[in-house]
Amino acid sequence: MPYVMVQIPKTPAPSPPAPRSVPTSADVARLAGVSRATVSYVLNNTSAVRISEATRRRVHEAAKELGYVPHAAARSLRAGHSRMVLMPAPSIPVGPLYSQFINELQWALSRLDYTVVQYGTVGLHGDEAARAWAELRPVAVLVPGSGLGPQGVAVLKRSGARAVVTLGPKSVEGAHALLMNHEKVGHCAGAHLYARGRRRIGVVVPEESGLEFFSLPRLEGVRRALRGTDATVTELPLAYEEEAAARLAARWRALGLDAVFAYNDEYAMLLMRALQDEGVAVPEVTAVIGADDLMLGRLLRPRLSTVHIELPSGRDLAELVDRTVHNPAAAPETHKVLGATVVHRDSS
Repeated sequence: MPYVMVQIPKTPAPSPPAPRSVPTSADVARLAGVSRATVSYVLNNTSAVRISEATRRRVHEAAKELGYVPHAAARSLRAGHSRMVLMPAPSIPVGPLYSQFINELQWALSRLDYTVVQYGTVGLHGDEAARAWAELRPVAVLVPGSGLGPQGVAVLKRSGARAVVTLGPKSVEGAHALLMNHEKVGHCAGAHLYARGRRRIGVVVPEESGLEFFSLPRLEGVRRALRGTDATVTELPLAYEEEAAARLAARWRALGLDAVFAYNDEYAMLLMRALQDEGVAVPEVTAVIGADDLMLGRLLRPRLSTVHIELPSGRDLAELVDRTVHNPAAAPETHKVLGATVVHRDSS
């Protein structure tokens, strides 16, 4: 079959539109018929100055018509600090529970007139990451997980950060700390399975890099709950893949386990389906319990037992940040914030 070459004619590129001048607060003031100071008071939500609702409405309408937004850097210069709260993006998979916490925190901080910025930290660790965060001059930094050390905290404070808060298993010198003890989660699960008469208990340990910060304390919590009893604990490495779960289920009878704490609800769902496909009855042969108390666990059959985890309130954390920004010389606070309770359902 012959092919015919067709040349696509070149069309001249359209000339770029003439650049438009960036609207200023002076333009808003002229259009609204007010002073520039009034524009600043209105758009920065200043409560110290009384301004009528009609004037506020005129300023907002003028700013919207002109496409004007306040200049964050200029506002930071006037205030002596930015309103940016930086949160390094977690380098590990996060589930719905953590996402819900972050959403609540961002909402609470926005109500206090802060802007939350998530910073990608791929390839950066410890003090190197802290220097990268410091370049943005945030007024506060909230660091999930571990890795930040005292030197990193000092770098952030020298760059102008008034509040540095860590969310992890240990406190860091110079920073406020929200301690999240995941041993408690494993202890609850192990004690529950033992109370249900289970004695040969497996504990799923995810193979995904980074999750060991949570999984190993949970494993230790199960061991602590069963220490001194007649129960045994078997560590079960597992990747979050259907094939990996199927391989584990295929040798389940050889393992002789009558219960499993599956790290969290997502791993529990993955493993429970593989066990059922292998003909291992849940809970008759093997009891299963997860953690996080996700909605999907209630929709399974049998319904999934779980450990309900109480994360810190986003509103309380936002108030801690605001309190520290206004009083940066205050001594660092340490709070134990992780709560855990068993929700017993059909799978155990």
